[in-house]
Amino acid sequence: MLEPFLLRALLAGFGLAIVAAPLGCFVVWRRMAYFGEAVAQAALIGVALSLALALDVTAGVLFVTLLMSGLLLLLSRQQAVPFDSLLGLLAHAALAVGVIAAALIRGPQVDLMAFLFGDIFAISQADLAWIYGGGAVALAALAFVWRPLLSLAVHEDIAAAEGTATERAKVVFILVLALVVAIAIKIVGALLTIAFLIMPAAAARPLARTPEQMVVIAALCGMTGVAAGLYVSFVLDTPGGPSIVLVLAGLFAAAIVPSVVRR
Repeated sequence: MLEPFLLRALLAGFGLAIVAAPLGCFVVWRRMAYFGEAVAQAALIGVALSLALALDVTAGVLFVTLLMSGLLLLLSRQQAVPFDSLLGLLAHAALAVGVIAAALIRGPQVDLMAFLFGDIFAISQADLAWIYGGGAVALAALAFVWRPLLSLAVHEDIAAAEGTATERAKVVFILVLALVVAIAIKIVGALLTIAFLIMPAAAARPLARTPEQMVVIAALCGMTGVAAGLYVSFVLDTPGGPSIVLVLAGLFAAAIVPSVVRR
């Protein structure tokens, strides 16, 4: 019989793995890892805002990640600075602002390590409600724009020429990314969220023949990483979030090495 905190951690990790699988596949296909990292690191500002105003942390993080996503969407249309450089600048600036803001909050000492790297064993029933409720919304939204997003992943100009609603698909994708980052913050933290998104998808890529297969394999990889990572964490007394990400890195290596050797 699992301890209640272990059961909650397992359920939270499985829920996030299922939601992150299709989103992570699109992040990999569209090469948006830096975009996701900028949104994830902005989440720390949301944590500081929530603590300062005594708000629910997930709600505060969601508000800030939505703002950052909208800002990035607007800035992607400018030509003055290369967008990848802009993403790196904003990601590190957001992280710095979040750390300083959290350090300046008066009252009980803020556990920055928990928000930077996650604390999956502290998941509550309310957190599970956010993960499964928000996850259901995220999956429904992705299903609604699945075909347009696939067209964008293949070739954006051709998709637009064929009449695909590219702007709507982009907006929905960015909103879903912000939502998933918000619900992932307590599990793997601001610094490891994007790793949880892209590692299962990257591990699934050489094993899949269709986009749908890749999503299913990514979800299975994510759930395997969660279960094995929690076991390692519990046995060796290591942090939960980093242990999960380390197992996911091992799964990626196991999936990619055979294809590299064959080539």
